[in-house]
Amino acid sequence: MIDTPDGPKKIEDLAIGDLVGTVGGEVRPIQFVSVYSYRKSDPSREWVADVRPVRVRKSAISDNVPNRDLYVTRGHSLYLDGVLIPVHNLINGSTIVVDPAGHLSELDYFHLKLESHDVVLAEGAPCETLLTVNESAKNFADYYRAYGFPVEEQPYAPVHSCNGGRSEIRSRLRSAMSIVKDIRQPLDMVRDRLDARAASVV
Repeated sequence: MIDTPDGPKKIEDLAIGDLVGTVGGEVRPIQFVSVYSYRKSDPSREWVADVRPVRVRKSAISDNVPNRDLYVTRGHSLYLDGVLIPVHNLINGSTIVVDPAGHLSELDYFHLKLESHDVVLAEGAPCETLLTVNESAKNFADYYRAYGFPVEEQPYAPVHSCNGGRSEIRSRLRSAMSIVKDIRQPLDMVRDRLDARAASVV
């Protein structure tokens, strides 16, 4: 459910030209609704890891934020403490988890594209709009016909991410050492806060 001037609406019911509210207080029109579709070739097999949705449980961020469970792609960013953080960096196995979606044989992801990158409220949580329409989108041809080839845009806010491996280890070490000397970066601090919240609500 996306916040609009007429109240929350299902993302799949939104269309080009519809108005959405942003965290900055503006009301902006949708430029494009991009759809990414995935189908299982073998229904008995599990989804590959990169395709599975991430479930941000109700109140995972703060009281009633999101206001009900929110499902996003792994790379989709939340806008927290003034920065954008891909949700896969915030998975904690409790309030923010990978959903196996085992009962589903099809997955459709809807992304809102505005004229420039912004942050909207999805299930009451601050989520980024689509930065760039990718050629793998089901309806990329429609975007290309209307706007031409996508151009690189500036993100709404700084993006803070670690891509696994050594960068994630360094991030965890900064958090562990913070009781001695706090050299945490914004991602570390947001993740630590959400982890602490998860421990308190379980």
